[in-house]
Amino acid sequence: MSQQTDGLYQIGTALLDGAPGIVVRDRAGTTLLSTLAGASPRSVVELIEGWADWRPAIESALTASSSRELVESRLEWLPPVMPPKLICIGANYGDHNREMLGAITAAVPHSFFKPPTTALVGSGRSISLPEHAEKIDYEAELAVVIGRRAYGVSAEDALTYVFGYSVLNDISARDWLTAETPLGPNWTMAKGFNESAPMGPWITPASFVSDPQTLDISLAVNGHVKQDSNTREMIFTVAQVIEHLASVMALEPGDVIATGTPSGVGAGRKPPEFLKVGDEIRVEIEGLGVLETRIAARDGSLAPEGAPA
Repeated sequence: MSQQTDGLYQIGTALLDGAPGIVVRDRAGTTLLSTLAGASPRSVVELIEGWADWRPAIESALTASSSRELVESRLEWLPPVMPPKLICIGANYGDHNREMLGAITAAVPHSFFKPPTTALVGSGRSISLPEHAEKIDYEAELAVVIGRRAYGVSAEDALTYVFGYSVLNDISARDWLTAETPLGPNWTMAKGFNESAPMGPWITPASFVSDPQTLDISLAVNGHVKQDSNTREMIFTVAQVIEHLASVMALEPGDVIATGTPSGVGAGRKPPEFLKVGDEIRVEIEGLGVLETRIAARDGSLAPEGAPA
């Protein structure tokens, strides 16, 4: 168990009275950061940027007060952070590569972007199937939230740049990953569509995760487990991924890196199993929380095809 539970708290974002609010959860319950600390930054990115000051204030307030005014089950979750960049790593679990591509080797992590402002959605949301594809798939992933600017950093130091960890589902349109074109797969069409990145509900600060490479990760559809693995199976570790990305671009506070998915995706099953209207997806990572998503039709309805109106 990599989770350090002493003093554990987590940070999220919820819609409260029509406006985003930063919330904090510990063993005593859930509360608004502004209620707990008497003030709150405008966003979680701003919180991360000022973490050296906010961290002692939050921890002191949690210790001093046991009052928690929010009912977690009634919260409408937003993405826990709206990052400057949402970077995703592909083909980072050997068993997943074998089910999809056969045995492959790579010198560096394969990466692509999702547009954060339109792709990210919070836990508990219903997401609509896209118009441009039919083969919609799930991918359970460990998400890494960057805590301070990282550029030209070594793998040995890379984890010191991490603010925290979260849960992400990289929803994918397989039609566009398998399409034969002279330019190869169209990653924007396959990965960049609206609501293709459910995330959250919590960010667990890095101080409570002693080793991100020993976390159980699983995904279930309608209560049936489809993915069941551990982050130790990553080809490139979190530290190696950060080192590689930071050799190409500056990573900024709040940036999110999705670190790849293990085997068990729908496209790798025989026969393939793609998401359909009414499906309920549950992603869980040890110590980090549970991300829940429902699949809706293109018009937003949740009734499965053929169900009575």
